[in-house]
Amino acid sequence: MSAVLDEALLDDTGRLLDADRAGVLRAAATAGAQVRATWAAARDAGIGVLGGLRPRALVLIARPGAERAVAGITAALLEPTCPCPVVVTGSAPPWLGPLDVVVVSHRGSERDPADAAIAEAVDRAVRRNAHVVLTGPPDGPAAAAAAGRAIQVAPRVPVLDGLGGPTDLAAAYVTARELGLLDVDGEALADRLDDEAERSGPRPEAFVAPAKALALRVADHTPLLWGTDRTATAVAGYGATALAAHAGVVAHADGLDAAVGVPALAARLDGGTGADSIFADPFDDPAPDGPPPRLVVVTVAEDVPTRRLAQDAQRRWPAADTLELDDLELAGPGPGRDALRAGVLALRLDLAALYLGLATGAVGVDPDTDRGTLPPIGA
Repeated sequence: MSAVLDEALLDDTGRLLDADRAGVLRAAATAGAQVRATWAAARDAGIGVLGGLRPRALVLIARPGAERAVAGITAALLEPTCPCPVVVTGSAPPWLGPLDVVVVSHRGSERDPADAAIAEAVDRAVRRNAHVVLTGPPDGPAAAAAAGRAIQVAPRVPVLDGLGGPTDLAAAYVTARELGLLDVDGEALADRLDDEAERSGPRPEAFVAPAKALALRVADHTPLLWGTDRTATAVAGYGATALAAHAGVVAHADGLDAAVGVPALAARLDGGTGADSIFADPFDDPAPDGPPPRLVVVTVAEDVPTRRLAQDAQRRWPAADTLELDDLELAGPGPGRDALRAGVLALRLDLAALYLGLATGAVGVDPDTDRGTLPPIGA
């Protein structure tokens, strides 16, 4: 039996904060602070030594989950114009050498086998004399493997598991900026994340808080997060990871142009099952075979082909929702602007997933450990 949505919880600030025993909403709201602190930590750690370097390859190493999804966003932003290959992986490629730059995200847990693999990757990268940027706590297996042979960017804002995406994104962005691959302003990104955290915070009502509204729209549905462009598709993948981690919701993430590869889902949307019937009675009507799909069209880029693709999707599926930024301050094309949009939309998806998880009780939180009730694999 699926969890029952407590819709009223999202408009009752007191109850919402009481339900958030571990402070996950407060942790997510530190996104801007995470970016500022990581940017400063990178400067202090000597990220400037990468200036002027022309790498043979940029390798983004991260464990599965939010870290890998963040690496995917960075790669999607860079790949169209990057003069070198951008590789997203969980291990160090055997061809690594002194001409390569490696960005590694880790959490320093000795109990997580994924972090043991990350530590092995760090060890291989530094032994092959690659330029390594390591973001994560100053202790743990990965930090020990670096042993002073990497640019170690220790996070200065503590966050709960699964909510350190802004830290990882900032580390990747500042590295790409130093390499001349991405023109992005860390302070501008932090400001935009602060704005989003305020707009979608626990106090505004659901009809004005974008993350709350999104949570309610995808509740009791199978979310289809389909991106209109490369970066949007990567953000959609991040959203699917967030929904699974924070709300126990299985979502499908892909590009709109790949919808032809899932004909059964597209057929259900064409049949109108993505919209709620005003005559449906959740108590008397028989339950469907599964939650109906809810299409969310994710848009990051602002070029003409992307906008046309989004408009075509809206015409074909009028019940579809859109996930985009309508702020004129961010209007216009360019990888730097896209980097800001991607970061803000990723935070909105994190918050939506957290609200959905709190409103359904689908994912419990242990206030004594600040971790989800599901233990890590290998614990």
